[in-house]
Amino acid sequence: MKQSKKKYWLLILILVFNLNNSFTQDFFDEFESLIEVEKPVLLPEKMIFTQRIFWGEKGLFRKTGISNLTLENREKELIVREKMLKAHQIIGYITFAGMIYQGILGGKLYNGDYSVYDQHKTLGKVVTASYFTGAGLSLFTPPPLVSREKEGLNNIRLHKILANLHLPAMIVTNIYSDKQYEADKYREIHKNAAYTAVASYTLAMITIILDF
Repeated sequence: MKQSKKKYWLLILILVFNLNNSFTQDFFDEFESLIEVEKPVLLPEKMIFTQRIFWGEKGLFRKTGISNLTLENREKELIVREKMLKAHQIIGYITFAGMIYQGILGGKLYNGDYSVYDQHKTLGKVVTASYFTGAGLSLFTPPPLVSREKEGLNNIRLHKILANLHLPAMIVTNIYSDKQYEADKYREIHKNAAYTAVASYTLAMITIILDF
C-alpha cells in the first residue's frame, strides 16, 4: 500500500513540473531504488549452500510453495531455526559422549580385547546416526535474517572449519569400519580417521563454549 502511494505521488510530481523524458526516467529510477531500500531484507547475503538450495530466494521451498518468501514466513522459519539449532546442540553433546566411550572401546580392541567387539560395533552405529542427524540439523536449518559472523577468526568460524575436518573423518571411519579386518593398512586408516574425528569434534565442542 505504501509503495502504491509513493508511486502515485511520483506521477503527480512528474505532471506538475513537466520534466523532460531523460530527467523523468532518472527520477523514477532513483525513486524505485529508494523503495527497494525500504523493503525489509528477508535473507542474509551469505548462506551455506544447503540453506541456499532449500531456503534461498529461488530455493526448493520457495519454488514449491512450501514456504514462500514473506516476512510472516520468515518469522516462522526463525522459530524453526531456533528449535533445530537447540536440537543440534543437544545431539552434539550426546554424540560427543558416545565418541569418547567409542574411543575407549576401540583402544581395547586394538590391544586385543575382542570381548567388546559387539558393543563397539553397536555403539558405532548409534554414534554415526546421532552425528549425521546433528549435522543435518545444522546444514538444513533456515538461515538467519542477518549474518552476524564477525570478521577474522572467531569461535563460530573455527567451529565451521573444524566441521570440515571431522565430517570427512567420520565418513572415512565408517567406510573402513568393516574393511579394517581385511588388511593392516585399512586398520590404520580406520584408526587414524577415528582419532581425527574425535579430536576435531572435541575442539569443535570447545569452541561453542568459548566466545572470541
